Amino acid sequence: MPALTACLYKLYGGRWDFYRILGKLTDILAEADKTRSAVSAGTETGWYLDEQQAGYMLYVDLFAKDFAGLIKKIPYLQELGITYVHLMPLFRSPEKENDGGYAVSSYRETDKRLGTISSFKTVADAFHKAGMHLVVDFVFNHTSGEHEWALNAKKGDPFYKDFYFIYKDKRDADDWNRTLREIFPEVRHGSFTYVKEAGGWVWTTFNSFQWDLNYSNPEVFLAMCREMLSLAGIGVDVLRLDALAFVWKKKGTCCESLPEAHTLIKAFQYAARIAAPGLVFKSEAIVHPDEVAEYIGTDECCLSYNPLQMALFWEALATRDTRLLQSSLKKRWPIPEGCAWVNYIRCHDDIGWTFSDEDAAALGINGYAHRQFLNRFYTNRFDGSFARGEPFQQNALTGDCRICGTTASLAGLEEAYELHRKGDARAELYAQMAVKRISMMYSVLMALPGIPLLYSGDENAMLNDYSYRSIPEKKDDSRWVHRPSFHEIPADGRWLSGKQQQIHDAIRDAVKNRKREKLFGRADITFHEMQNEHVFGFTRYNGGACIHVAANFSEQDCTYYIGNTVVQLGPYDVITLKEHI
Repeated sequence: MPALTACLYKLYGGRWDFYRILGKLTDILAEADKTRSAVSAGTETGWYLDEQQAGYMLYVDLFAKDFAGLIKKIPYLQELGITYVHLMPLFRSPEKENDGGYAVSSYRETDKRLGTISSFKTVADAFHKAGMHLVVDFVFNHTSGEHEWALNAKKGDPFYKDFYFIYKDKRDADDWNRTLREIFPEVRHGSFTYVKEAGGWVWTTFNSFQWDLNYSNPEVFLAMCREMLSLAGIGVDVLRLDALAFVWKKKGTCCESLPEAHTLIKAFQYAARIAAPGLVFKSEAIVHPDEVAEYIGTDECCLSYNPLQMALFWEALATRDTRLLQSSLKKRWPIPEGCAWVNYIRCHDDIGWTFSDEDAAALGINGYAHRQFLNRFYTNRFDGSFARGEPFQQNALTGDCRICGTTASLAGLEEAYELHRKGDARAELYAQMAVKRISMMYSVLMALPGIPLLYSGDENAMLNDYSYRSIPEKKDDSRWVHRPSFHEIPADGRWLSGKQQQIHDAIRDAVKNRKREKLFGRADITFHEMQNEHVFGFTRYNGGACIHVAANFSEQDCTYYIGNTVVQLGPYDVITLKEHI
């Protein structure tokens, strides 16, 4: 409580009613403590550091139709070795424009197509009984324009108008806009939307239907504390803090990663420790690599997505050159003790080339030009590219964009399938290269410290789904290309399903191999200096034992030295060597 009070004093100590705010919070915490769930998958400290952990992220409707169907699929997840399941946005949101559920209209009601909040509680209980941790998104930077708070603001209620940033005079909005970057330049220019019903310009960083919350108003913090603790009461183990870099606004700044944002997150963390001590925060900070680690700490977020690792796996796959991957991770991997990265190949979102220009320059790489190359490569606009991806939020002025696509399509399986359908004799070779690329990346992922995360469908090598282009509410968001409806691999021996089965088996085996090796859990890591630009290598060690991992990110045979041992690596091979020191 002293730490929580100190954080709140930094944010709100200048207010005459500070102690009244503190008293209201105490009541909220006491009430939540009485109602929180007594069942969980385990609240032991640092469970996420264990080699037994393997994650999976899914959309309930796309994966299993509804909550009842999800419970029936628990055996499928167990067969894969999954212990940590992230359910993508599942709360009530606008029917049409909802940013894939990230425009929340109620934190207490689930999407009625999935089931009720009561059936969601049944899911939490079923996961816990199966030994799985439940993860959901805590969308706390904004609500939808249809949330009860926003609706009251539109009616002119002054209490709820202060929950948001609403300006009658456009000059006020323009004043803020001067220092803000555009997140979705294809959607609109600037970070404000005129909303007639609200009588002014509303701050909408991401989409016009997502209203940014005003945390300079302590009533917003109190209200969101209630929502956070209600999720813990249902049995949620991990909250992914969505867009956490944007939660605090200060005029004259870029309003990203401000010191007050960190103070605010710590305040939420301390509040959770009082009323829901098993709750873990996961950071989603898609910012400069220097800033990502700033959100990681036992007093802030014990878990964090590792966007640098994800982006640089794809960068190395395109260039067949692991130097940027190796040097960047060596420099930026360390995080506070007791915390862990969540490592991944793909997720629901786009791929942004988040590497540091300074890291690139040290290797003689022009960051801007390199991103342009990667964008061309992964949208199949570069001669020799094996990838089939789609651009996302392309900026017409700068040419910058991000990349969408499933792992299988980006890694070359879609290209191979196109050749097969044309009767091209190269199809088999191209398919095997795609299988090896995917298997290699997931094998390496399983050997890294932290939680390896599978994106639903990756294990079955699902290809891009281009049907989104004909759906009005999805056609302008290319991220839907890698959000297909889940399907298991058909057992009819067709050409494509045979390749998909190979990938499924390889990923399942990689999870099993991880769980057999304690050094893939609570053990340190050292990234090696490069001997061969095609090879990515590191060592995990703990006490008197270590395990060396080397992976070839190219189609060429490579030689790699581990100590005095000469290792031969074929195309996209991975090798592990264990020894006692």
